[in-house]
Amino acid sequence: MERVLKFGIPKGSLEKSTIDLFEKAGWTIEVHHRSYFPEVDDPELEMVICRPQEMSRYIESGVLDAGITGKDWILDNNSKVVVVEDLPYSKVSKRPARWVVAVKADSGIQTLEDLQGKRISTELVNFTKRFFEERGIEVEVSYSWGATEAKVVQGLCDAIVEVTETGSTIKAHGLKIIYELLVTYPQLIANASAWEDPWKKKKIQQISVLLKGALNSHKKVGLKMNVPAENLEKVVTLLPSITAPTISKLYEKDWYALEIVVSEKEVRDLVPKLLELGVQGIIEYSLNKII
Repeated sequence: MERVLKFGIPKGSLEKSTIDLFEKAGWTIEVHHRSYFPEVDDPELEMVICRPQEMSRYIESGVLDAGITGKDWILDNNSKVVVVEDLPYSKVSKRPARWVVAVKADSGIQTLEDLQGKRISTELVNFTKRFFEERGIEVEVSYSWGATEAKVVQGLCDAIVEVTETGSTIKAHGLKIIYELLVTYPQLIANASAWEDPWKKKKIQQISVLLKGALNSHKKVGLKMNVPAENLEKVVTLLPSITAPTISKLYEKDWYALEIVVSEKEVRDLVPKLLELGVQGIIEYSLNKII
């Protein structure tokens, strides 16, 4: 009997980066205009694109077997799902996204306690309500349909809970951050019943290993080179590596072949030093996965 795993791809800002990560991991996903059911070159996978805010609900209920969404929306929905793997990738700055409390820069509000009896606007309504309730701070939390930063400036609320990576947009609106509520990043999650199914669990684990491997290879390259025997120890000492370098002796020569994995930015400073030690035949190559 043919088995199929229903998998959710987050719509919106993370959609492209998620599809790109899958491509590095070995899957080609084609999204057709206005279609929420992209094609994937794996007969064991059925892909569905849906809003990250709703993803964990669909997975908890079993509509989807697994998917990727932000940690923030899982917590906001209070969804009972299996967290398989953290996948901290980002759409632009590569910095982790943070949900913060922000108020007008000239406001007298300095602490969370100063928000007692105040109005807060946010998309992260449920998490924000629980956060303040747990601290005994009474606030009025309402859902924001967009342009959240402007609501404080317009006097529609006293504070916002908003997601940011750099904080630049918040500052540009004349606001200041007074508290960081949550650091969030994408997570691969699974339905509890699907995780108990041996075939589905194995398929989800396959996806997890390869996506994590693709993520680990980000901004890293492989280097191959030929090293003269008299300078081998000096070269090994010089080289950064996630593990010890692979070294093998060249046939009938007093030279060694050496291979390592390094970050892209290290190569520019490393190559001139290698050349000074007589290293030859340096080859740099891209990586798709490090597992």
